[in-house]
Amino acid sequence: MKPPGEEENQRLGTLLLNTLARERRLWKAPVLKNGCIQGSDISPPQYHEAIVWLREMSSLFQFSSETFALGVCVLNSLLAAVKTRLKYLKCMAITSLILAAKINEEDEVIASVKDLLEQSRCKFSTAEILRMERVILNKLHWDLYIATPMDFIHIFHGLLKSRLPQKRPCLQASLWTRQVQHCMACHQLWQFKGSMLALAIITLELEKLTPDWFSVFTDLLTKAQMESSEFICCKEMVDEYLSGLQLSLHTNAVYILDASSMLAFRGHEDGDGDRKKGDRDMDDYYDGFWCFYDEDVSVKTADRRLQETQEQISSCPPLRPSSSQ
Repeated sequence: MKPPGEEENQRLGTLLLNTLARERRLWKAPVLKNGCIQGSDISPPQYHEAIVWLREMSSLFQFSSETFALGVCVLNSLLAAVKTRLKYLKCMAITSLILAAKINEEDEVIASVKDLLEQSRCKFSTAEILRMERVILNKLHWDLYIATPMDFIHIFHGLLKSRLPQKRPCLQASLWTRQVQHCMACHQLWQFKGSMLALAIITLELEKLTPDWFSVFTDLLTKAQMESSEFICCKEMVDEYLSGLQLSLHTNAVYILDASSMLAFRGHEDGDGDRKKGDRDMDDYYDGFWCFYDEDVSVKTADRRLQETQEQISSCPPLRPSSSQ
C-alpha cells in the first residue's frame, strides 16, 4: 500500500516533467537591441505599459490569472517571431489575451469579440482583431499551449503542500500570483523561463516560512532540472525587483506616526474627506496598477469600499511602516 500523498506526488512529478517539456518546445522571449525590442520600435517602458493595460483588461473581462499569464506568453512569443511597430502593440496584446481566453476560459465567461472591444473601449474593429488572430496563429504554428509561470506556481504549490503541510503554503499562493504578474511586466526578467521565475518567487517566500527552506528548495530545483547558477541570478533579480515594488511588508514591520497625514486624518473625522460619487465610480472602473493586486474586480471593489468605511469611522491616527528595518 502506498503512503498517503505518494500517488499525488507522482502525479505532480509527471505533470511537472510534461510542462517542462512543453516549455522547452514553445517558450520564446523578446530580445532587446539598441534600447528596443529587436525588430520593432517598442521600448521596455512601452512594453511595460502594455502589460499593465492588459492586466486591467483581463480583470475587466473577469478572466483568470492563468489566462492573463498565457496572453502575455503568446504576446512575447509573437514579439520574438515577427517585426512590428509600436502602433500595433495594443492590437497584438488584446488579441493575444482573447486567444488565451478561448483556450482557458469557459464559453459562458467569454463575450463576443465585439462586446469585449466595447468593454475595453478599444478603437479596433472586429475585423482587425480577427485578422490579428490569424497572424498570431500562423506565426506560432497554431500551437498556443505555452507553459506559463502560473502553471509552475500551481505545480510547485501542490508539491509544497505535501512537503510542508504544517506551513500551509496555500496561504501564500495569492501573493505568488500577484508577484508573477508584476514580474511578467519587467523586461529585465524576460531572459528567464516561467519555471525559473516561479521557483525564484516561491523560494524567496520559503526563506521566510521555514528554517529548513534550503532542503525544500534543492528538492524543487532538482525536480525542475535547473542550473543552480542561472537560478541564483534569477532569484537575485526577482528579489531586487519585488523589493522595489514593496508588494508586502515584513512580518516584523515597525509602524510610526505619520505626522504629515494628521491634517488629512482630522479632515476625515470632520467629514471633509468625503468623495464625490462620480470619482468613486471612476475609480471602480479604472484602477490602473491596482488591478495587479486582486484577481477579482468585484471582490476588490467591495474590499476597498469596506476599507473606506472603516477609515471614516476609525479613531486611530494614520500610521506608516518605518523605513529602517
